[in-house]
Amino acid sequence: MQACNFALMHKAILFSSIALIALSCGMGSGRNGAGGPVKDSTTVQILDSAYDFGKATEGEKVDFAFRFRNTGNHQLIIQDARASCGCTKPTWPKEPIPPGATATIKAEFNTEGRMGPAYKVITVTSNASPAFPPLKLTGVVVRKN
Repeated sequence: MQACNFALMHKAILFSSIALIALSCGMGSGRNGAGGPVKDSTTVQILDSAYDFGKATEGEKVDFAFRFRNTGNHQLIIQDARASCGCTKPTWPKEPIPPGATATIKAEFNTEGRMGPAYKVITVTSNASPAFPPLKLTGVVVRKN
């Protein structure tokens, strides 16, 4: 009797594990950070993917607006934009961007305490396929006089 319960419990655990793995494989679909096509995906033309601000004095805030155009047939929905560090703050459109429209993702880099070469990357998650390329902000932060 005890062997029968063990075998039954073993099968239940095995089945649960397989079901959990199968369900988790579909997690994250519907977003496109680096994944493949999603339902109602659209295409984008990146007009500005990199900005070199040259030199900035420590303590300055460097601002830039990365422009892009929705070249697809569906609305472009940006779910998230994340910077590679806390000194850079991206701001993106929260409303869907219609086909044919141009919009921007703004980046503000706070140079306080960041002397030397700067290389900041913004990663965008959206329904664009292929996915947005990384947006890059580069330059050199020099000491205050």
